[in-house]
Amino acid sequence: MNSSMKIFSGSSNPELAKQISQYLNVGLSNIELNRFKDGEISVKIKENVRGHDVFIIQSTTNPADGHIMELLLIIDAALRASAQRITAVIPYFGYARQDRKVEPRVPISAKVVANIIQITGADRVVTIDLHADQIQGFFDIPVDNIFATPITIDYINRRNIDNIVVVSPDSGGAARARFIAQKLNAGLAIIDKRRPEPNVSEVQYVVGEVEGKNCILVDDMVDTGGSISQAAKALKEKGANDIYCLFTHPLLSDNASEKLSKAGFKEIICTNTISVDKEKMIDNLKVLSIASLLGEAIRRIHNGESVSSLFLDSQ
Repeated sequence: MNSSMKIFSGSSNPELAKQISQYLNVGLSNIELNRFKDGEISVKIKENVRGHDVFIIQSTTNPADGHIMELLLIIDAALRASAQRITAVIPYFGYARQDRKVEPRVPISAKVVANIIQITGADRVVTIDLHADQIQGFFDIPVDNIFATPITIDYINRRNIDNIVVVSPDSGGAARARFIAQKLNAGLAIIDKRRPEPNVSEVQYVVGEVEGKNCILVDDMVDTGGSISQAAKALKEKGANDIYCLFTHPLLSDNASEKLSKAGFKEIICTNTISVDKEKMIDNLKVLSIASLLGEAIRRIHNGESVSSLFLDSQ
């Protein structure tokens, strides 16, 4: 396996790439990433990839445009160097919230990003917890949308929390919350939320019994932290006991960490699909590694084994 696999890391999350390579017992391949004085990105693959199975690990997080462009240039470099197959491993797929037209004269940005990734030369995409599952249909190449739930559920089980209710902060995340509730043998509640404009939300009602319960608020990502913090406040007002925050992608824009630290969470749990800067870390934030999930997916893809069986029980 090792002789024909090449793993390259973009600049978005080199620590995760290192963990994945350690899981696979394959060293990261040599690549040079620079910028010209005018800001243009420069990419140079510094070893032979002809006939090799190439995996490029790059989250398209802030700055999203720069990281997407870097990913595209690495794909193109590998393609022109005669790589046998190129898989874009995108732990966090940016622009996923723009997956449909919600008003006139706006783009479907997730479709645009999907187009440019596959047109540039990617043969396959691997990602974690897409914001909208239908984005898989924006691609005409295979897409493996792996769920982080095996990692997060295992951690929750080891915490031995009793009297649990899993809470979705909006109706859109109800299916995710229901699945986790089933795995934890817990109750389910949903918060009715209105979003008058992007990054602004208003809690309306809490649907379900949360009084005296230990609540786990689950979401796929936390951006500004406003929605999840308001949800925690609403649960406290309804008599909830301890409140935990569980999400996959720690975007943590602006003063999100400050909002989360003041929201009264017992613990905040996320994964390392996005690297959390030191200035964004807070005392009760637990970051779980998804390197084993992505590493196993890469191993199975490389060996021609089933990937769907890896996360069939996680849906």
